[in-house]
Amino acid sequence: MNRPLFVSLDGPKGTGKTTLLEAVTRALRAEGKKVIRLCEKKSDPCRGETMALVNRLVRHPSRELELGVCERLADSRTWISRHVLPRQPADSIILIDRWYPSDAAFRRLVPFAEILRLNLEREVRVPDLHVGVVTDPEISWARATARSRGLSSTVMHRLEEQVASTRAFEQAAAEQGWVLCRNEGPLEAATLQVVSAIQGVLRRADV
Repeated sequence: MNRPLFVSLDGPKGTGKTTLLEAVTRALRAEGKKVIRLCEKKSDPCRGETMALVNRLVRHPSRELELGVCERLADSRTWISRHVLPRQPADSIILIDRWYPSDAAFRRLVPFAEILRLNLEREVRVPDLHVGVVTDPEISWARATARSRGLSSTVMHRLEEQVASTRAFEQAAAEQGWVLCRNEGPLEAATLQVVSAIQGVLRRADV
């Protein structure tokens, strides 16, 4: 490939995305691959303004505010697509924790198809491989609430919300044809699945 391979791991809170991302990074680097880890929220220069709008949405839920949040997130991805991704070495693999479905917590009034459309209209980079990391919502909820930092969520406060978010995410992942990784068993199994999917994309690119 004449550009970096762009891989996104997405999924509801507590599905083990970060842990899996770290394991995949170690496995790929052990194979001699150049891996670059990015984080959307750390790469977004307007994150403060976006979170201020999120806090307004939490206090006063409405479709207009929810759409505004989704638009701001899409704008941040446009900025990353234009100013961050092109600066990475062409022979690298870029792994990012969350991309489009970081809207998952807000997907109550605005359907994902509309969110995806506004991302594409803004020329947000489409990942070469999109991995949906999922677990049973009760498992992910238990993991999220058991962490030392707690739930750490502005908008998700009840198991019922986690169930709805998980269902919406799995439906979106199936409709888009993303690789679905059920991270409920040994970490090694999930790591192998994601690494194998990445290797498959690289092989097809070499043909």
